[in-house]
Parts: sequence; C-alpha cells; structure tokens
Amino acid sequence: MAQYQTLLYYCYSPIENAEKFAEDHLDFCKSLGLVGRIIVADEGLNGTVSGTPDAIKSYMEHVHADPRFAKTEFKIDDVEELSFIKMHCRYKEEIVHSGLRNPSEIDPNKQTGVHLEPKEFLAMKDQEDVVILDVRSNYEHNVGRFKNAVTLDIENFREFPEKVKELEHLKGKKILTYCTGGIKCEKASALLLKEGFEDVYQLHGGIIKYGKEAGGEDFEGECYVFDNRVTVPVNSVNPSIVSTCRNCGKVTQKMINCANPECNEHFTQCDECGWELDGCCSNECQTHPRKREYDGTGYYVKVPQPVNIEKISKRKHKKLIKN
Repeated sequence: MAQYQTLLYYCYSPIENAEKFAEDHLDFCKSLGLVGRIIVADEGLNGTVSGTPDAIKSYMEHVHADPRFAKTEFKIDDVEELSFIKMHCRYKEEIVHSGLRNPSEIDPNKQTGVHLEPKEFLAMKDQEDVVILDVRSNYEHNVGRFKNAVTLDIENFREFPEKVKELEHLKGKKILTYCTGGIKCEKASALLLKEGFEDVYQLHGGIIKYGKEAGGEDFEGECYVFDNRVTVPVNSVNPSIVSTCRNCGKVTQKMINCANPECNEHFTQCDECGWELDGCCSNECQTHPRKREYDGTGYYVKVPQPVNIEKISKRKHKKLIKN
C-alpha cells in the first residue's frame, strides 16, 4: 500500500451557512492529519487533500455520509510524498472562479452538457462532426492537452464567458469539453447551452479520470494539477511531450512558478535554464529584490501577492502581435 494518497474531488450541492461549514470542515481535516486545499461556497465543495490511506478513507466516508455530498466522486492517486504542506479550507463565492454566480442563469444541478465516461469520450472524440474544447487556462494547456483540441487564450477560467463569443462558428458541431477533474466543465458546458450551442458534452471526471480509465490515449504532454506535484502523467498508451522551455526552446515538461513572487508566472523551463536564471522567467525577475530562493522544484508555499496586471497585459499584447 502507498504511504500516502491524494484526493481530487468536487460537488455542486447547496450549503447553508457555508462559512461556518468551512470552519468546522477545516477542524475535521486537521483532526485526520490531512493537508490540502478545499474551497467551500454556497454552491458546494471543491478540494484536493492528501494524507495516509487510513485518513483518506475516513475523509471519504465522512463526506459521503452527508446527504448533500453523497454523490461526490473522488479521484485517488497514490503518492510518495504529501502533495501539500498545510491544510486550508476557505469560504469563497464560487468553488471555481467563473463569475457565473447566479444559479437562476447557470446551475450545474439543473443543466449541463451530457456527461461522457472516459471510454465514451475516447470513442467519440475523433468523429468528423466533433470539436474537442479545452476550457482550462493557458499555463494548463501549454503543458498538456488533447490531440487536435481547441484551446483558449485565457489567463483564468473567469475569462471563459467572454471567450464563448469566439466559438460562434462551432455551433452545429458536437462540442466535447474537458478540464482537469470536471469541475470547470460543469459551468462551461452549461454556459455553452445557454448561449445556443445545442450539442454539448463534457468529459466526466476530467483528464485525471480519463488517464485512469482510458489510458490517457491521445492526451499529449502532462496534466497540470494544483498541488506541489505541479504536473502528472496521464497517457500510458501513446505518451508525448508538447511543451518547450520558455527561455531556450528545449523540449521539457517541467513546469514551475517564477521565483519572483510579484510575477509568480506558471511556465515551462528546463533544468539548465532553471539553475541559470534561479527559477525566474527573465533576467528582470532574477534581479528582483524579493526573489525567492530556488531549490530546483519551482514550487513555493503560496503567500498572497499583488497581481502583476502590467505583465499579464504585455504577454497578451505580444500574442496579439504574433498572431
């Protein structure tokens, strides 16, 4: 048996007094010795937790014992080390930030795309009238994505609603959406239906479940995950690497955060450039007075930092010029 396990899960189910629930749930997780990150909102739960197999078993039983979360599906990975350092359980307005907060307009409990199990997705994805749509952010699909998938130029999922306008030409096609674990697709597919797309589907359980049940076939690269593993392999059938080093162009699947906390950009960087630039994306960040110490992993305990809007705007401007 593995020394530790890591769970990925979500559940859209209304929670009364969600702020109090978050406090109590944090205490429960700590009592089991778990570490991880859980988001609690009025609309449900979204979490990744890591611990011993016994603690993970107790946690799943506890969640399933609550009628509100009885339908929760857990994706379980065996890991050699804990995937987090601390345990956080926080109340937020949404369990995944989309800006689609009005349940009278978008409610995953009432209407979403048709859920496809991994093997159904595999059988359908290459049909002539099908479009595979990646609803994740740039840093996620840059390191791994389905073969022939349509990707969107977004820094965060909250930009997805605006990007739907760029997909008008795909109406009339079968749209197969996918994301890491399925949570983003619940709202993405619901929004597509609301905007007039009639034939919408979603990969149930996301890339992670697809890797476990369909061998990850035709998923190119690795899957970005939101813990200190950063990326995980999913394709055991025809694996490949699609990402390159941001600095030298060498093929690499290693993804890090810039050591400059005010930048903190997710990007791919080979080990050679990593050590040469101290884990920074540029010489400018390398000389920043608040640069964090680089240990070769490029993973840092999160400390809230101001978002560098100017840098994000510059990146988008460069892409527009390039295209």
